[in-house]
Amino acid sequence: MTSDHPVPSEAPLRERLRAALKAAMKARDRGAVSALRSTLGAIDNAEAVDIGAVKAGALEDSPVGLGAAEVRRRDLTEADVEDIVRREIEERRTAAAEYVRAGAVERGDQLIAEADALTALL
Repeated sequence: MTSDHPVPSEAPLRERLRAALKAAMKARDRGAVSALRSTLGAIDNAEAVDIGAVKAGALEDSPVGLGAAEVRRRDLTEADVEDIVRREIEERRTAAAEYVRAGAVERGDQLIAEADALTALL
């Protein structure tokens, strides 16, 4: 995947993933787009606040006003983001092996290509 404006390898991983997504979309690389979107979604999900951490109470105790009920999302470190990407890669490689074992070699190859697209960004 190439881009008109390459992101330096020392840029944060999330930034590199987003840049790679734009390039993959431009190149119409469906496998890379799928892998990058789902990985960025996994990162976003990891930032979500645990519903158990939010106080539940009576309606009359609820905050009032625009944004009053907003809860700050979790801050992920670069290492956290990298761990998520590595898990996404491992899940794809594991699933690919299962598909190949089941005789669905083409689907297995697609998952390996997705894993390779993610690995290239680490």
